[in-house]
Amino acid sequence: MQHTYTSHIAWHSASGTTDYRAYSRDHELRCAQKPVLDVSADPAFLGSAERHNPEDFFLASLSSCHMLWYLHLCADSGVVVLSYDDHPTGTLVLEPSGAGEFTAVRLAPRVEIRADSDASRAFELHERAHGYCFIARSVRCTIELAPDIVKSEA
Repeated sequence: MQHTYTSHIAWHSASGTTDYRAYSRDHELRCAQKPVLDVSADPAFLGSAERHNPEDFFLASLSSCHMLWYLHLCADSGVVVLSYDDHPTGTLVLEPSGAGEFTAVRLAPRVEIRADSDASRAFELHERAHGYCFIARSVRCTIELAPDIVKSEA
């Protein structure tokens, strides 16, 4: 079975990228039938502190995907989860060229289970959830680029 997902990122500027420090990093993320999200770069990269950034989304995607699989596996295994609270952290390392990559991500969920649930099974299911998480399994996937460049008529 295959699923296809789409989104739309939109950025516009009247003056354009005439200077690295002069243009806004603020843009919009649109996904069909969902609220528009205001996005920017991290403030360290001249973005807006009050907007989410790709690094936020990367950590949130890993954490959310892990949680959803974990809850699924717990439900299938008879472990009754009452609450799940995670504060993921990630380490981004930049090269002198400016390129970078996340070298480590730590998920640290605090999971409350019902008193009659098996705590050791609840613990073990985290490793299994990690193996199923679409996002964790995809972080080194091939990314195809298909740009379309048009010249302004102005």
